[in-house]
Amino acid sequence: MVASDVVEVDLGGHLVTVPKGGLYDRFRMRTDLDEVERDPLVSSVDFFRKLPKIEVDSAIGPTLTPNFYYRISTARLVMLARSRDIRTRLPKELAPLEVAPGIGVVSVMFFRYDVCDIDFYTEAAVGIAVRPARHGKLGFADLASSLANDHLHSYVLSLPVSTQIAQVRGHDGYGFPKWVTELDVSIGFDRTVARVANDAGGVDVALSAATPRQVKYETGERVSTLTSYTSLGGAWHSTLSQTNVLSAGTMRFPRGVDLEVGQGKMADDLRALKPIKTIQFDVVTEGQLALHMPVPVSMRG
Repeated sequence: MVASDVVEVDLGGHLVTVPKGGLYDRFRMRTDLDEVERDPLVSSVDFFRKLPKIEVDSAIGPTLTPNFYYRISTARLVMLARSRDIRTRLPKELAPLEVAPGIGVVSVMFFRYDVCDIDFYTEAAVGIAVRPARHGKLGFADLASSLANDHLHSYVLSLPVSTQIAQVRGHDGYGFPKWVTELDVSIGFDRTVARVANDAGGVDVALSAATPRQVKYETGERVSTLTSYTSLGGAWHSTLSQTNVLSAGTMRFPRGVDLEVGQGKMADDLRALKPIKTIQFDVVTEGQLALHMPVPVSMRG
């Protein structure tokens, strides 16, 4: 973008640029749902009309929560890794969610946010599935409960993004390990392609695969939740996200998935986990997301 296409805004003392005339420039998170509903990329805003926003204090100043994402697409590779390798990257307060004794779950994810309160951006992540904070049950019971309720818990090792506002909000406001880089994500009904650049402009992590056959859902029919744990201001917090899935597909034990692990922070994090097998490839070609601000959470010692 050229200078005339952007405006500067202050987020907790950080000056960031956003698209001039974009949703954030016009509404500052108080987005007019009727206006969004007129966007041809957005199929409906009914999901958001039942989620009122509230103003809260945060590390980036007063802000509204949840942050609404009106049109998203995502891709996730789910892999098995040994718990002993996973624990080398987990804080001691967290424990891996195990599918079998000594075997946990890690993932590489790519996100494209076409329409949202803070405007278009892309994102990628290396994450670890963890047991819920203050868990007291056996690991398998935690796993069964998480799958039955479609509510997983995670710890993110790396989370690059493509825009300044996403980086400042995510890092300072949520405590996520975010940085800005060149990041291309294209998720279509036929093919899914993504590329995360490293500091030298080369490949950090890249993905190319056929998109699994999609199944369509009515709005509100399939809503999944994810709780992510971060350390913010020296204290543990949990961040809740709710995904309204509108079109999605899954391929188990996928073939023909090309995951390139190059040089960079994402690649380093993934190699450190030493994944041993890819068990699932999930793609959402159309969805919506409500991302809540983090709240303090008590951890087991």
